[in-house]
Amino acid sequence: MIRPRITLACAAALAIAGLAAQPAAAKPAPTVDVRLLALNDFHGNLEPPTGNSGNAVDENGNTVPAGGAAYIAAHLKRLANKHTLTVAQGDLIGASPLISAAYHDEPSVEFLGNIGVTASAVGNHEFDEGYKELQRIQNGGCHPVDGCSPAGRWRGAKFDYLAANVTKGSRPILKPWTIRWINGVPVGFIGVVTKTTPSIVTADGIKGLTFDDEVASANRSAAQLKRLGVHAMVLLVHEGDQTPLGQRPDACGVVPGAGTRIAKEADADIDVVLAGHTHQQYLCSVTDPKGQPRLYSSGSSFGRVISQVDFKVNRWTRDVDRSTLKGDNHVVTRDIAPDPATQTFVQTWKDRVAPVANKPIGKITADLDRKPSAAGETPLGDVIADAQLAAVKDKGAQIAVTNPGGVRTELVYKASGAEGDGVVTYGEAFAVQPFSNIVGVTTLTGAQLDQTLEQQWTPAGEKILQPSANLHFTIDRTRPVGDRVSDITIDGKPVDPAATYKVAANNFLLGGGDGFTTFTEGKDAVLGPIDLDSLIAYFGGNSPIAPPTLDRITGK
Repeated sequence: MIRPRITLACAAALAIAGLAAQPAAAKPAPTVDVRLLALNDFHGNLEPPTGNSGNAVDENGNTVPAGGAAYIAAHLKRLANKHTLTVAQGDLIGASPLISAAYHDEPSVEFLGNIGVTASAVGNHEFDEGYKELQRIQNGGCHPVDGCSPAGRWRGAKFDYLAANVTKGSRPILKPWTIRWINGVPVGFIGVVTKTTPSIVTADGIKGLTFDDEVASANRSAAQLKRLGVHAMVLLVHEGDQTPLGQRPDACGVVPGAGTRIAKEADADIDVVLAGHTHQQYLCSVTDPKGQPRLYSSGSSFGRVISQVDFKVNRWTRDVDRSTLKGDNHVVTRDIAPDPATQTFVQTWKDRVAPVANKPIGKITADLDRKPSAAGETPLGDVIADAQLAAVKDKGAQIAVTNPGGVRTELVYKASGAEGDGVVTYGEAFAVQPFSNIVGVTTLTGAQLDQTLEQQWTPAGEKILQPSANLHFTIDRTRPVGDRVSDITIDGKPVDPAATYKVAANNFLLGGGDGFTTFTEGKDAVLGPIDLDSLIAYFGGNSPIAPPTLDRITGK
């Protein structure tokens, strides 16, 4: 059979004809969807938190149980789609329950990697064990003192910690920003931590570091991302605002403060600001420097709320269409089935730490909570101050004070326990005082003690020092800051401004933490036991402990 010859020209013509016969390829959509799911201030709460820390106000205004790693994982699976990136806003670790803290929070960081967190701002609590430990958590390796955990050599976080405003010399200690590609477009994430970090963490752990202004640092990172062609940007900021008590998760009742300043002033190319630090829930829209709306939100703490943000990115300009921004804060309720794999993971670590955690240390007759009196005094704060005074009496201490931020949760009375009603375990005590701060004694004049008590009010808010039973004073919030404290007595005797007094406090306060800078002027400082050891010893010698009468601070 003779076949016709097909010339090159004919073949080309046939090919063209064949292409013409095919249906036209669909043009890609001009925009692509992106969904962000975010957590903040998790603080290692792998198990469902208890007491008031385990409740959240839901969309209907009801108070419901919330939080716990297995429920976080289940809710994330329910909310995620193929357009999703999961991020966080810091304080994921530090001030953690024993199940996580006993192993330097490696279990929590592993869990967060398992649920898909891809980037997080650092928080101030990420520096609790010092910045070198934070770098180990990011990069891997076993703890230099305690060695490897039962899980073996630590491989490092699966996500990027971001710290655009934290430098040592001229170099950042971690990445300032990172880029994630999704649906063919890049999204830039910038991380900053509150610039007040040096005043709220132990000084030795951040020696040599500089914490720059959050807005200036975010803007530098935004400029770098723009030069790389990235215009869809999210700022993860460990700073925020306060809200009215009982606010629903999607309300915007913030009292404008440091968080609002950052959200409004950051580079106009930043489209979303996800916040943390204040443990509040809110969902707001603010105006950026060019007058455009920008989403600004925060998701409570301890894994009780997941923040969802949806938006569209223009495929050609690579920028966010701000009109498509939508937010929704979801309470991590416990009325759905927990994630089985996460349950198993948490139980593994619970079993590993159980011999230590379940050891009884003493008893209470009722809840020792953190509900303040009108003057700001709390039952548990009083007990801790008493415990610290007892621990360093042999070093000459006459009175003790402790900071409210160092009391992390309540001690809840239980109607049954290994040794009977009201048992308090080591794990529960650790949850109250997880920082391993050291109790010390310094010598202040009466005038310096008065000045210290006047420093309970700063532009950042009010922090009422919890006093030992033999220290009394009166406050009057109607008077100007700097002149609100009067009638200071020790053992019933008025304080003499010219006399000297030995005051016990933890090393965080003694180093000027929380703005109590007068402590740094003290003389002849000596250090004693760890604060947790002080509390355990106090329980051992004074159980059962009843809630003290709140009469050490009077006033309004």
